[in-house]
Amino acid sequence: MDRILNALPPRAFGSATNLTATSLDTREELEIKYSNGKANVEELERLGCSVIHGVNVHSMTKKLGLQKSELYDRVVFNFPHAGLHQEVVRGFLKSAKKLVKDKSGEIHVTHKTAHPFDEWKIETLAEENGLCLIKEIEFNKFDFPGYLNKRGNGPRCNKSFPIGKSSTFIFKKRLIM
Repeated sequence: MDRILNALPPRAFGSATNLTATSLDTREELEIKYSNGKANVEELERLGCSVIHGVNVHSMTKKLGLQKSELYDRVVFNFPHAGLHQEVVRGFLKSAKKLVKDKSGEIHVTHKTAHPFDEWKIETLAEENGLCLIKEIEFNKFDFPGYLNKRGNGPRCNKSFPIGKSSTFIFKKRLIM
């Protein structure tokens, strides 16, 4: 069974024993900032998900402390928006590369693709980190029942934002021959 970090809601699967969900916020901050924060975390835990709080994308490897045998099949980051956007994505890709299996591991980044978001150059950031794009899939939130995007920070953090034209970029490690 795949091991997945930061996945979409597991309701459709009936189990989350193979998932690790992370947040930058503490559990207490999640409960204060998001109307369903407490219920969402409790549901993930009830479904067997490992939930880890206080995880910064720049230092995920240290916080998760994985052994080589515990590497993930997939690491997912949906709509990374926070301050220095490219630096958040760059840090995520660098850390995620260390968390996925060498040959089969995938890194998924779902991101807006219309202007000005296309200026983030997600593919270039991945290439800089030794990753190659294997697929780009148009993102449609209706394909993921129960998925609700949130702003993440600030006074309107519990509000969703218009997703608009978006894609999920799927990367793998570039293997050196």
